Amino acid sequence: MTTPCTERLAPISPAHWTRETAAHLLERAGFGGTPAEIDRLAALDPVCAVRSLVGYHSYSVNVALPTFEASDIWDDSLVQFPVSRPAATEGAERTGEAMGVKVKPAGSRPLQPVTNRFFYWLRATTLETRRLSMWWLDRMVRTSAPLEEKLTLFWHGHFAVSEEKLRDVRKIALYLETLRTHAAGNFGDLLNAISKDPAMLVFLDAAQNVKGAPNENFGREVMELFTMGVGHYSEDDIREAARAFTGWGNDDLKFVFDRAKHDGGEKNFLGYTGAFNGDDILRIILTQRQTGIYIASKLYRFFVREDLSPAFAEELGALMQALNYDISAFLEELFLSEDFYSQPSVGTHIKSPVELLVSTYRKLGLAELPTIPDPVSVTKSLGQVPLYPPTVAGWGSGRSWMTPGLLFERGNFAKEVMFPNIIEFRDPLYNPGAEVRRVNANINAGMEITKATLEEGASPSATAGIQEAFNTRYASLQGYNEALRRLKPTPRFAANFSLSQLVLAAGAETTEAAVDHLLVRLLRVPIAPPARQALIDTLDAELGTTSLLEAQTYMEYGLRLVAHMIMSAPQYQLA
Repeated sequence: MTTPCTERLAPISPAHWTRETAAHLLERAGFGGTPAEIDRLAALDPVCAVRSLVGYHSYSVNVALPTFEASDIWDDSLVQFPVSRPAATEGAERTGEAMGVKVKPAGSRPLQPVTNRFFYWLRATTLETRRLSMWWLDRMVRTSAPLEEKLTLFWHGHFAVSEEKLRDVRKIALYLETLRTHAAGNFGDLLNAISKDPAMLVFLDAAQNVKGAPNENFGREVMELFTMGVGHYSEDDIREAARAFTGWGNDDLKFVFDRAKHDGGEKNFLGYTGAFNGDDILRIILTQRQTGIYIASKLYRFFVREDLSPAFAEELGALMQALNYDISAFLEELFLSEDFYSQPSVGTHIKSPVELLVSTYRKLGLAELPTIPDPVSVTKSLGQVPLYPPTVAGWGSGRSWMTPGLLFERGNFAKEVMFPNIIEFRDPLYNPGAEVRRVNANINAGMEITKATLEEGASPSATAGIQEAFNTRYASLQGYNEALRRLKPTPRFAANFSLSQLVLAAGAETTEAAVDHLLVRLLRVPIAPPARQALIDTLDAELGTTSLLEAQTYMEYGLRLVAHMIMSAPQYQLA
């Protein structure tokens, strides 16, 4: 049951609280759930239901979630990792070593060990970040506090940082924990923590922001993307903010303030004047009316719907600031509001790739993330790779997830869930690409390094007279081999569930009842009667009977066929 009132923050009445509203709440404040989970939420009153999700630190007893088990790939010699391969080899030529590896005193390719080391860490941190991403997706599937992970996902898109630039899985793991720790707390605390997080400091070039030569990257993004939005500050404000943030940096995994690099002079920022530092800038930003509007509106668009009027945005912003930027208190107001359950808010959110993947497995009642199909490959094919947002602005939303090509890929994912291609599966962690494979084959065939790494089709005579200081293609191969040797293996398995057991446990005795159960379990938006009948007809034809009692020994394939059809429908993409 939806409420008739849009853009009203008045709380929903108990009379409007139904199984449908509970399902909507679980879909948006989490990743959806099984019919049993929805029933448990519906049995509560609206206030208790909302608080059971929002107040997860107090109301949820989370299952024992596995911690991330890091591979043994790091040592402290990598702290000052060069910005590029030329920087690595040129530095080694000057000093005699780099990244803890010495240049060979004699013999062929004296810089090869350094080059191998450089490519080792590039491969190792990329592969380990992929493991970290899978661990996070697994946590989303397992958790009994789904809002914690959904908020962490939201803030990851808001305070976007990518491992592609960081090239340090340790920093991205620390960043992720910073987001999770403050996800439902105070936005001011989160803003302060993420501004001093080593990943953010490196990502937005804090080390280049020094007295006399300020770098404006962070000063601009903290207002444009993180707090206020375009058009609510001047270029002068950006320059003055950058001056205030001078001296902020990191010593590996720790925030440091270097007073010698800080511009302690007077600044004029958003109408205030003083010898401001970075903390002062953040404090002033939080006093701005526009900051409340921007943050409240962005949370609203993520959890409720894309469209809201300017007047309602102002009302939400005033509420956010009246609550002193308490995120959980704001979300409680939002999730209890009539607006949240109004017709424009229900069944209109297009699931992001991560939401699609996680909600699929949670609705099937799985207790852990399957690794066939590969979850990172799935989200990548759908346009979203956790820990690799495309820009500092994060990902798009809404219809950007639903091009014809992406809808086709979503159907492929549904097929892989229902009919996993286990025999043909190849672990992408062990796929270095065609070029590395070609070089590896040549080396294993006994070819000399220079010849083995020539461009494909090049004449072997092209190596005549070449005296290499190092070979990049060979280093890429060696780096990959070493990274894989030290990487913890990822267990591979497909989703283990039985649709036959699910429909029988729901009391279904006929093909019609089985289809209806799958529709209720998987969809929040109903399909048209002719489409429903087509599903029933498909199951009838496959089973050769309308009786599940007669077909129960062989009906799994038919049920999976129907489930695949449901999950490929446009309605399945909506929450």
